[in-house]
Amino acid sequence: MGSGRVPNNSTLVCAPVMADSVDKMLINMDKAKEGGADLVEIRLDSLKSFNPFEDLKILIKACPLPTLFTYRPKWEGGQYDGDEKKRLDALRLAMEFGADYVDVELQVAREFNDSFNGKKPEKSKVIVSSHNYQDTPSMEDLGNLVARIQATGADIVKIATTALEITDVARVFQITVHSQAPVIGIVMGERGFISRILCPKFGGFLTFGTIESGIVSAPGQPTMKDLLQLYNFRQIGPDTKVFGIIGKPVHHSKSPILYNEAFKSVGFNGVYVPLLVDDVANFLKAYSSSDFAGFSCTIPHKEAALKCCDEVDPVAKSIGAVNCIIRRPSDGKLFGYNTDYVGAISAIEHGLRGSHDSSKSCDSPLAGKLFVVIGAGGAGKALAYGAQEKGARVVIANRTYDRARELADIVGGDALSLADLENFHPEDGMILANTTSIGMQPKVEETPVPKHALKSYSLVFDAVYTPKITRLLREAEESGSIIVTGLEMFIGQAYEQYERFTGLPAPKELFRNIMATY
Repeated sequence: MGSGRVPNNSTLVCAPVMADSVDKMLINMDKAKEGGADLVEIRLDSLKSFNPFEDLKILIKACPLPTLFTYRPKWEGGQYDGDEKKRLDALRLAMEFGADYVDVELQVAREFNDSFNGKKPEKSKVIVSSHNYQDTPSMEDLGNLVARIQATGADIVKIATTALEITDVARVFQITVHSQAPVIGIVMGERGFISRILCPKFGGFLTFGTIESGIVSAPGQPTMKDLLQLYNFRQIGPDTKVFGIIGKPVHHSKSPILYNEAFKSVGFNGVYVPLLVDDVANFLKAYSSSDFAGFSCTIPHKEAALKCCDEVDPVAKSIGAVNCIIRRPSDGKLFGYNTDYVGAISAIEHGLRGSHDSSKSCDSPLAGKLFVVIGAGGAGKALAYGAQEKGARVVIANRTYDRARELADIVGGDALSLADLENFHPEDGMILANTTSIGMQPKVEETPVPKHALKSYSLVFDAVYTPKITRLLREAEESGSIIVTGLEMFIGQAYEQYERFTGLPAPKELFRNIMATY
């Protein structure tokens, strides 16, 4: 648990154990206990050979944690493809031998529960589950589904649905928080990820965390390590404030590492999660409670997010993009800010100052310089605006010339198409700033500008920070330019966001130390 504090919630962490032999399962059970799980889900359908009478005794006796037995048939997304009677007999046997929980599918739950004739083993609880691999039903249909599951005599209700959009998860949260019975509400897939992290906030009975990364029993499962250490799962309670990064893609982001570590270090009751969002307006409508207190905003949503805010900071307005949204607790109004340009411009100025005497420190080293911005999206606008404010002459280069022209007109600069940049050399000592995702993982071999064209630049900045040194930066350094990484901008823009999120001063040294290890 690390911090040694009392948990804020009673939501259990369950580690799925899938292996083709009982021996391998026993090894994984020990790993689950070491990793901090509260119970293990033993997936009997993953065993190559299974002798119920002997194997169940061994598994229950040897398990260092409480046990949940699942014997999932193919028709519900599992691997078992045999006789139904044998399958249910094995689950009944597990209960007789002292299993803490068994998981039975809704379709067969009533007959399973009736087969005990009122003599159900005391110790065992029956989880009745329903899996939907297509979508997440409406509120009304979810309510009816929970009622049907309860009517079978379930001790615990489990619904697993699939997220087509992140807004689907809000309905499952609502069902979980309002249900009288204990509920396990999981929304599968990357868009459903927050259902697995935030369930303690809404009173969920348990969540699943994998023993190792990559070995999942359902799409979207986090590792136990991430649950407990990165997301500080034990400390999430009903009054925990939720923050997150709105983007698409978003799972590469280092923001959750940075903010969660900082929250933990000062004991701030918040959690910061990745939010894979397709439509910002829909997202903000679905999560409109004051508990969803603030968001970072990244590609491709910075401009759309601005339109969703009730009030926008004047700087963000002139840039036409926000990367930080705060929900005012008193009335739920949304305020938009742009902390990108401060983060990037100050990192670039610092890079330039480092290279010569800064006795004229009141003047920006950008004054009078030719500043080439690649990209005309939200981050491109922020950099163009910031550079122009510092007295630089701005040139916008973009794949589509018309977008470049549009932005250039706003900031009073010139425009080029990206292809023209290869032979653009009006002077030496220019500054180049890439604000596109060219060169970002996984396409690390891409670069927006060929190496031979980099000789004219005294400094090259890349907003991409995964990987830290992109091909563009590597080739710029080889060409003799000063380089400034996206990590510098990332840390710079995070200071102000952290202060807006928490009302506390940013722990700058901690931020640098956290990011130094990545």
